[in-house]
Amino acid sequence: DVEEDEKAIHVKAEIPGIDEKDLSVTLENNLLTITGEKKGEREEKNRRYLVSERRFDGFRRTIALPEGAKKDGIEASFRNGVLRIEIPREESAKPDRIRIELK
Repeated sequence: DVEEDEKAIHVKAEIPGIDEKDLSVTLENNLLTITGEKKGEREEKNRRYLVSERRFDGFRRTIALPEGAKKDGIEASFRNGVLRIEIPREESAKPDRIRIELK
């Protein structure tokens, strides 16, 4: 989810089952990229054989940010499988309110 208000752009990504160390967040040319890799291993033992499987699933999502996104002051947190990113907006990027006259 991507939302914005007068002060910041708010990004929320639900990424269950992944560790923080397997996540990467970058901002380049107004493109926010979230990359991750989920690793899984399963072992099954039986009387005569052993089965072992490994799985690697990766993902990459890129979000184009609106004009006025600041690189400085970005905050990111990851808790209970939810990544939250707060990107401050430049003062000049805030929309000007236009008064509407009734005629």
